[in-house]
Amino acid sequence: MDNDFSNYLIDVINKGSLSLMLSIGHRTKLFDVLSTLPPSTIEEIASKSKLNQRYIREWLGGMVTGKIIEYDPVNNKFWLSKEKAQYLTRENNIYNFAASIQWIPILAQVEHEIVECFAKGGGVPYSSYKRFDEVMAEESYQTVVVGLIDYILPLVPNLIFDLKQGIKVLDIGCGKGKAVNVMAKHFPRSTFYGYDLSKEAIDQATKEAKHMKNSNVFFKVHDVMDLTFKDKFDLISAFDAIHDQPRPDRVLKNIYQSLSDKGVFLMQDILASTPLKDNISHPLGTFLYTISCLHCMSVSLSQNGAGLGAMWGKEKAVSMLTEAGFSNVEVKTLPHDFQNYYYVSYKNK
Repeated sequence: MDNDFSNYLIDVINKGSLSLMLSIGHRTKLFDVLSTLPPSTIEEIASKSKLNQRYIREWLGGMVTGKIIEYDPVNNKFWLSKEKAQYLTRENNIYNFAASIQWIPILAQVEHEIVECFAKGGGVPYSSYKRFDEVMAEESYQTVVVGLIDYILPLVPNLIFDLKQGIKVLDIGCGKGKAVNVMAKHFPRSTFYGYDLSKEAIDQATKEAKHMKNSNVFFKVHDVMDLTFKDKFDLISAFDAIHDQPRPDRVLKNIYQSLSDKGVFLMQDILASTPLKDNISHPLGTFLYTISCLHCMSVSLSQNGAGLGAMWGKEKAVSMLTEAGFSNVEVKTLPHDFQNYYYVSYKNK
């Protein structure tokens, strides 16, 4: 037993280290470059990527021993197989795990502050997480934007028809606004609003709207705990945004009040159960509890919030939506998104 556990921990050390190298492979675009090359020498990879040979050599050592990159020691050539490239590249991929693995170094930045929270309580502010908006935008693109028109919006009956005719839509916690801008482009008769606390994210969203020539979208730095009820929306969406809120109960009630009589709230949030016992076999359980502890819960607590955390779970989510006033809540899943539930909540049905 002791030997098995020792081997298990060795595997943890190796894979924890590998996650950092995978993140670097994504950020430097080495995976993207390798996916276009035949078996190549370090010099050829450096020439194509325009990156430093010495760093590429060491990175490749980690990739080969980590069983990511294939290696021919006779000819000293390296390559990324097509089977693996579809999980590690930006283009033509099923899911880019290398992009998601960036969360590991982002969370590592705040380890010291989190350790202090264990002793003193409180939380770590959003501003402490460098590159958070950038990585969140990539993650959102994979889970939300890619499947938005064909899979996510059709979860609500007749919604596509209504959007084509023209309705009023609000996306809260919109980040860099990629989902909002895609909807605005696709449904020019509808009017779209995007709210987020991050000025940097809103600036990027506005810039992209101008680039896409979207005249039917409006972005605003706004606290969703203070929605004005005189503004009524036919659809309100929240993609991976509710559990981070300091007062998620208040936000959900504000959303309910801000919907028109036949309005719908579409919420994407983490696919998990509320009781720990039901998450023991969760394939991403350790990762999700980690990101909850080091970010989601802590950011909320830094604002004297509820600290709900990413793993609040389906049961808690349905209960809170019902308490907010929603008469009917449907929980759905989609094949392209293995990380999230989709909650369709009706104001009156």
